Amino acid sequence: MSPEEIKSRVGSGLLSFPVTHFTSDYHLNLDSFQRHVEWLSGFEAAALFAAGGTGEFFSLSPAEVGQVTRAAKEVSGEVPIIAGCGYGMSLAHETARIVEGAGADGILLLPHYLTEAPQEGIFAHVKAVCDATGLGVILYNRANSVANADTVARLADACPNLIGFKDGTGKVDLVRHVTAKLGDRLCYIGGMPTHELFAEGFNGVGVTTYSSAVFNFVPKLAQRFYRAMRAGDRAVMEEILSSFFFPFAALRDRKAGYPVSIIKAGVDLVGYGPGPVRPPLIDLDGEEREILRQLIAAAGG
Repeated sequence: MSPEEIKSRVGSGLLSFPVTHFTSDYHLNLDSFQRHVEWLSGFEAAALFAAGGTGEFFSLSPAEVGQVTRAAKEVSGEVPIIAGCGYGMSLAHETARIVEGAGADGILLLPHYLTEAPQEGIFAHVKAVCDATGLGVILYNRANSVANADTVARLADACPNLIGFKDGTGKVDLVRHVTAKLGDRLCYIGGMPTHELFAEGFNGVGVTTYSSAVFNFVPKLAQRFYRAMRAGDRAVMEEILSSFFFPFAALRDRKAGYPVSIIKAGVDLVGYGPGPVRPPLIDLDGEEREILRQLIAAAGG
């Protein structure tokens, strides 16, 4: 897909990040992963992100990111696959080339590794990755890589294939400045953990779609909430928030790293066997899995 085509597709509906499946000894389990992606592709996602944050990008080698991307493309049908990319400039270049060769429809550029950086450095890094690929690139503003509105505007001018801005800061003022300054030049994606908790507010500042982690195991519920959000149906949103998302978030917040671990546990509980999270993350314990099982059962998918 061209950058403009993927921009249009990403902005058309709900997004999600399939978890990456591993064997018990932490090797990729691509057969299991493909079964899960094929199932998810039947629930009208606008696009799926392979090897993204929920897909444990941070624990994968560039070669593994390519394998996961190719595996997702083989079974996703008409659903576009956007591949994770990140770390420092050299690794990001390598990963961008690998996923383009693996058939990705676009790239999500996650924050660079570890160090803080000034705006000029962020600009140079993002531009270098955009220059390294013909794919449409989505900038993920989060953690130690937060571009301000002026930097995003400079990047949009310098990089025709920069097509999206994903926010993981939760800073409404920053996001509103970006959407006001860039208008329809970019598509805008919500990227806070369990973004359903923030979706209504961010929809009001121009972030009309988001990536739903729980789509991994309750895709019907995720789509029902998304449709209610876009329609402004507060009664439906509040019912789902109270019955599912608020208790889910309380369970998620028990330990560091659980925003990924709890999603993998959910996928396992609905029968798609993703295997463990890779260290340094840890899996939910038995009591926590039972709480999640009850939430899933009550949600009905």
